[in-house]
Amino acid sequence: MISRADMEATLRADGPDTIIDIWVIPGARRSEVVGIHDGALRVRVAAPAEGGKANKAVLALLGEVLDAHPRLGRGSTSRRKQICIEGRSPEAVVALLVEHLAARG
Repeated sequence: MISRADMEATLRADGPDTIIDIWVIPGARRSEVVGIHDGALRVRVAAPAEGGKANKAVLALLGEVLDAHPRLGRGSTSRRKQICIEGRSPEAVVALLVEHLAARG
């Protein structure tokens, strides 16, 4: 189980938005948020890491989980990325992620 403190360490406020550090694993069996890796939220996506497909899959997954409109900030060609969650506070993002991970079991 991921602690709230570990989750909070992966993100920070940027005005009314939240920046999340993400570690992406492309080409997975399914797309899912799975935990924390090296100070970043670990996300698996089924899309391959070619032509921006994995980036689009990450944004779609986080948009669904957080009911928001995320955008890629940094790391378009790297596994390590920064995603901006527009209009969501860090507290709201942590609460939604904790709820999502708890529902997964």
